[in-house]
Amino acid sequence: MLYALARTALFRLDPEVAHDLALKSLAALGQGAAWLGPGAADGEGRRVMGLDFANPVGVAAGLDKNGEYVDALAALGFGFVEVGTVTPRPQPGNPKPRLFRLEEHQALINRLGFNNQGVERLMRNLERASFRGVLGINIGKNFDTPIERAAEDYLAGLDAVYGRASYVTVNVSSPNTAKLRELQSGERLDELLSALMARRATLATRYGRAKPLLVKVAPDLDDAQVEAIAELAVKHRVDGLIATNTTVARDGVEGHRHAFEPGGLSGRPLFAPSTRVLRRLAEILRGRVPLVGVGGILSGADARAKIDAGASLVQVYTGFVYRGPALVAEARRALR
Repeated sequence: MLYALARTALFRLDPEVAHDLALKSLAALGQGAAWLGPGAADGEGRRVMGLDFANPVGVAAGLDKNGEYVDALAALGFGFVEVGTVTPRPQPGNPKPRLFRLEEHQALINRLGFNNQGVERLMRNLERASFRGVLGINIGKNFDTPIERAAEDYLAGLDAVYGRASYVTVNVSSPNTAKLRELQSGERLDELLSALMARRATLATRYGRAKPLLVKVAPDLDDAQVEAIAELAVKHRVDGLIATNTTVARDGVEGHRHAFEPGGLSGRPLFAPSTRVLRRLAEILRGRVPLVGVGGILSGADARAKIDAGASLVQVYTGFVYRGPALVAEARRALR
């Protein structure tokens, strides 16, 4: 009820302004925000990728790009928090307006373009966070780094975040950085994963631990592309796949005044295509690579459907924008 009232006020504001205001308000509440989220319950813990998750419901990357609100988000009852996407150098992202609500569809369209303050600022922010649960850090390339040199940015990002991250996610699936999705193609992804896994081995020796490396994929993949990604994940011993990012399709929102806006569509219309990719990955991999289900989760039943499709963990973002902390509690109950 309280979030519904707050949402009414927030939804009168520009979406990006509302996003920042909501997070700053949570941070101002500090640990007082914990009363908004459910406490720990028996049977919620999960061990996945060698990590112990307090519960299987996490925050997807994009909500807290710069690692400024980790403690506030964790206090809401999430079992893990993923920050980013972060790039080696700060960048402003795409021109505004770049975030649009499609309220009747419980959806968002964004073309933010990896707007963030850079990996050095992210790490400074994380030094101040007291959260010691599972923390994912999502890394990407700068918009002006040629696609042929993308590996350099991902390696720089991995080097910078490895010491603090519980796991690292390689984002090759955002539709809002030119040519980025080309990195999902067979040869390019093969080369990128080869470089990243070699560097991970070096970092594991330095830090005394091999931390999980995940890849986040798009929902706009045909069966052959999904199969190729699954094969490469097995070949390179990737620790997990996150299915999926936002979609460039507009199925289900045709005719909406924002449907023509370029960018990635998330929320309710993403549920079906993202779950299709998740299910197909699960069928191919047969448990060899853990899967994280994200995309269109707006209820506990949606979260359960992702688990039933083959996910070990789930993440929310747009559903959290629309439903607030109640979604976290509902999803957790559904997955106990």
